[in-house]
Parts: sequence; C-alpha cells; structure tokens
Amino acid sequence: MFARTLELPRGAFFLFGPRGTGKSTWIRQRLGDALLVNLLQPENALRLEREPALFRAQALARQKSDWIVVDEIQRVPALLDEVHILMEQGYRRFALTGSSARKLRRGAANLLAGRAVLRTLFPLTAPEVDFSVPAAQRLRFGSMPLSVTAANDHAREDFLRAFVTTYLAEEIRAEGLVRNLGSFSRFLDVAALAAGQTTNVSAVSRDAGVSRETARGYFDILVDTLIGDWLPAYRPRAKVKEVAQPKFYWFDPGVLHAAAGGFDQPLPSDFDGVLLEHLVLHELKAYVHYHDLKGSLGYWATPSGGEVDFVWWRGTTMTAIEVKAGRRFRQEYRAGIRSLGTGFKGTLRSWIVYRGTEELKVDGTWVLPVEAFLERLHDGDILG
Repeated sequence: MFARTLELPRGAFFLFGPRGTGKSTWIRQRLGDALLVNLLQPENALRLEREPALFRAQALARQKSDWIVVDEIQRVPALLDEVHILMEQGYRRFALTGSSARKLRRGAANLLAGRAVLRTLFPLTAPEVDFSVPAAQRLRFGSMPLSVTAANDHAREDFLRAFVTTYLAEEIRAEGLVRNLGSFSRFLDVAALAAGQTTNVSAVSRDAGVSRETARGYFDILVDTLIGDWLPAYRPRAKVKEVAQPKFYWFDPGVLHAAAGGFDQPLPSDFDGVLLEHLVLHELKAYVHYHDLKGSLGYWATPSGGEVDFVWWRGTTMTAIEVKAGRRFRQEYRAGIRSLGTGFKGTLRSWIVYRGTEELKVDGTWVLPVEAFLERLHDGDILG
C-alpha cells in the first residue's frame, strides 16, 4: 500500500484518472465506511441505468453526513441528475470516480453546476514510492501501481501489454467510440511513436492511413479517455516568433513504451529521451495538481530550432526545464535555455535533467541527475 499525496476534499468531488492508477484503492483507504455503488459490475450498471431513482433511495437510507461513492460514474451519467437532487436535499459528500470523461464531456451530462471539485489521481510519484524505484525502471515500465509492485520485469511487460489491449477492448470497443478498431489501432501505433513531438496531425493521419479529421477525432478520444493530453506552447507577446502547435504526451512512460511496441522490437535511438520527458512531465503535473500550484505549464520552441522541453510560468517568473537522456553534460544542452533567456523579461530559473551522476551549476543553470531533480521538485525547490 502506498501513501498517496492526494488529499481528500471536504465535500463532493470528481476523481478522474486512467484505469489502474489506484482510484478504488485510494477511495477504500480514505472512505472505507462509505456507501459504494460500483458501476464496474455490469448488473449494477444495467439496473441503475434502467431505474436511476434506485440510487437516490439507497442514498436516502444513509445519514446526510455519510460519504457516497459512485465508482466509474461515466457508465451511467444519468446518476448525476440523482446526485444533483440529493444535493438539493442537503447531501454534500459525494465521491464520483471515472476512468473516462468522454461521455461526461460530450454527452451533456449534469456536472453539478460546479458543486463538485475536480481531482486527478496520477500514477505513482517519486515520493509516493519513497524514491526507492530506480529511474531506469520507471522509464521502461512506468509508475502504474501494478507495474511497480510486479514481481519482475517479465511480469511488468505482461501487465503493460495487457493494459494496452484492455484499453482497446474495454474503453474503445465497449463504449463504441470508433467504427473501425483496426484503423484506431494503427493510429495508436503512430501516435505512440510521435509522442512528445510537435504534433502534425496531417502527418499522423497520413502514416496511420486515415483522414485528418479522423486522426483529430482519435486524439480527442485519447484525451477524453485520459490516456494522454496536449502540452501547449508558451507564446509570449514578444518579437520572437514561437511555435504554436501543442505536443501530445501520454500519461505514463510504461504504457507509452508498450503501445510503441518497445517490448517486442527496438525503438528509435532517441526514444529513451522521449520516455524520460514523459517521466519528468508526469512528476511535474502531479506536483502542480496535488499542491494546487497556480501558473501554467507548457513548452517553448521557435521555428529556427530553439526549444526548451518544459516551462512553467506565473506572471514574470518562469522556470525552464530541459530534459536530456545523455549521461554526460554537454554545453549544447543549454542552447534552448540561452535562447529563451535572451527574450524573456522577468525572473528566469533554469534546470537541466539528465541521466548522469554529477550535480553541476553552469552559468546559472542547475544540472541534475533525474533522481536528484525529482527530490528537489517534491521538496518545493523547482516550481513556485
């Protein structure tokens, strides 16, 4: 059992996160005495879809101070109307979990008029595993709880392959999100190999053999089912022309590794750098969310080739983070940071994360091994 960083809200909340991140376990740890309605059980989902008022009857049998949990709420969105009615009657403590937001976002579901806060449970972070899992393992196998606790690397591979297959079978086929599962599977292969790059939807669609609009719709499915998300470009009002297209990142490097076929065939030589970027971004996003940190997270690039992998900014303060898979520091690692600093008007702090062992400070930029960077991030030294 891992001590998760996410704090329990005082009142009603949605808890989103991909399947397997530990939402149900977290709920059991924090709300063991709650009324639990598990919609993963087909008989429960079917019964409540036919007669949603049964849920209200169950809730009315409890005290208004009791917690009421609905697991996988997206399977019966009509229950949100019942939750709203109960809120009007004084019930306030609802925990509504989901591993897909598509039906809620696109089905005109009742999102409770802002009465429930939004929370996300990420795969395990470095402090949640007490910094005990080597970065090399997390790069290859990710941070999903069942991957971290697997007996050996072979078991981790089996789990991650099964996760990708389950995603296709259950989240996509079962919800009827695509007409042609074969074309979506081809798109998934291409999207995995294009992860972490400035996304050219036309090129992805061409490589996957689908139309541009279909590829755009497939990316929307990945976002709505919480498999990945867009990282926006930082575009200040400056004379320098910046790249405007976002990048697409997957939620876990291990799942990305499996989807790209890395357990069966050698991946491109630069893919270790892509996996390392995904690991660092996962930790950054989790830290920002769990600590309710204000500001914005993105990346910076120019058409001439200047680029910084991640930038976090708030007002006139910015943190720039460059991620490199190399094991020795090279001066060219600072090229993007230098270029960004030339036009930035404000306070700029900069970091380079690499797979070496030495901690350095070069012309004001900290150069840190992955593990050291993650420790300083979660100590509050990097952002804020």
